[in-house]
Amino acid sequence: MQVQPYLFFNGRCEEAIEFYRGALGAEVTELMRFKEHPEPPASGMVPPGSEDKIMHASLRIGDATVMASDGMCMGQPSFQGFALTLTAPSEAEAKRLFTTLAEGGQVRMPLGKTFFSPCFGMVADRFGMGWMVIVEA
Repeated sequence: MQVQPYLFFNGRCEEAIEFYRGALGAEVTELMRFKEHPEPPASGMVPPGSEDKIMHASLRIGDATVMASDGMCMGQPSFQGFALTLTAPSEAEAKRLFTTLAEGGQVRMPLGKTFFSPCFGMVADRFGMGWMVIVEA
């Protein structure tokens, strides 16, 4: 069994995918737009003017699969109560990932040494998605 996060970007999914491609080397393995739905969508499921928005995407980041969507395209995404963790193979890679994710975002805990890791930090990216970057002890 696997647990896979499904992130709703409220209209900014394509922008997020492009950002994660550059920042994390994410690979898009599936992408379907609302207009490509094989059946007429249920009433109210596709906001008017959102036909080109992303209904479903699947991204490969390292060994993990992260799914994403524009959802109801209501505006600013809101990610609360969780974070995604990136385990970097080295401090140099942790710094690169952290710095890239922090561009346009907010550092929540600067990258540094902790009792459990030689290098750990927390950041919210430009979409508000929380990330924890760690190098295993």
